[in-house]
Amino acid sequence: QVQVVESGGDSVQAGGSLRLSCVASGASSICMGWFRQAPGKEREGVVVVGGASTFYADSAKGRFTITKDNAKNTLYLQMNNLKPEDTAMYYCAAGCGSWYLRQGQIRPKVDVGSWGRGTQVIVST
Repeated sequence: QVQVVESGGDSVQAGGSLRLSCVASGASSICMGWFRQAPGKEREGVVVVGGASTFYADSAKGRFTITKDNAKNTLYLQMNNLKPEDTAMYYCAAGCGSWYLRQGQIRPKVDVGSWGRGTQVIVST
């Protein structure tokens, strides 16, 4: 069973940057991704990586960058030029099958794979 723990969330002003980290322990996974859920909204995919493939949601393109340290089984999300609409709980998932792509969007499958408890990001104006 893979254990996933996120960290790095904080409160920042619009235009600022944050770097989120996700450590997966217990087993390695070639498929990991970042998701977020704002109050009153459904969870949505931000960026996912599976082997050599990476897929960014439109909201993340040009501002967010995902990197993976395979030796540490750690996934990072560098977020630049943050906007108030980026405010959400950010979750990390490990395991191929934890999401699927449909109509250009990353759809989470929270009952598949391993999910962390999230790290809160608040962006103020």
